[in-house]
Amino acid sequence: MKLFDIWRKRAEETPAQKNEKAAEEESLDIYSGMRVEVTTDAGQILFVAKLMGLHGKKAELHQYSESEIVKDVETIHARIRGYSDYERKAVYMEGIITPGPKHIWQVEELTIVRVGNDRAFFRLTTNLDATATMFSGLAMGEKPCKLLNISVGGASVSSEYRYHEGDKFLLKVRLLEDRPESAMFSQIVRVVEKDEGKFEYGCRFLELTEVDQEQITRNIFAAQRQKRGRS
Repeated sequence: MKLFDIWRKRAEETPAQKNEKAAEEESLDIYSGMRVEVTTDAGQILFVAKLMGLHGKKAELHQYSESEIVKDVETIHARIRGYSDYERKAVYMEGIITPGPKHIWQVEELTIVRVGNDRAFFRLTTNLDATATMFSGLAMGEKPCKLLNISVGGASVSSEYRYHEGDKFLLKVRLLEDRPESAMFSQIVRVVEKDEGKFEYGCRFLELTEVDQEQITRNIFAAQRQKRGRS
């Protein structure tokens, strides 16, 4: 057997290596569509984006149009973090990103650093005036409430009005003073009775527009950056 043939056989992937590679690519596929925050290794925010087109260790970052545009940059080693609805866990990644047209960044050498249970990192604590509108039942109509916290998947609200688990209502709130009011069709999944005749309701969103999801994500990331800056 020639020396070249021996080298080629050694270079060929074994079935186990092929299975491991396929499993790694499949594990990344579940994060396609995940909203992420992209930072430098030093923690400087670059932009918020949607992770798309995952294939092997390559992907695309579709930068939100309202985010800051990063200029005069060729290639960056970046940290990428988001929240996986599929796994219900926080996902931390790293990769080499290169800017492209239409605010689409190419990602290479994408790797998962860790997957954690720190879901609270992607929940924004607030104390905003809001309204809950029921369309049927004894509590029908628009009633005031307080938005206590919000994530892309749901919210917690406080109200003096009595609702029940399974009730559905339209939650309206202005997340930013200079932005239009957001409206989220919600369902109550948890009821906690508080002192002084008040109730706290854990809600999940049944329908959410792409614009609302992007706005919530940006607010959560912005609040967490401020928190890290104060610590």
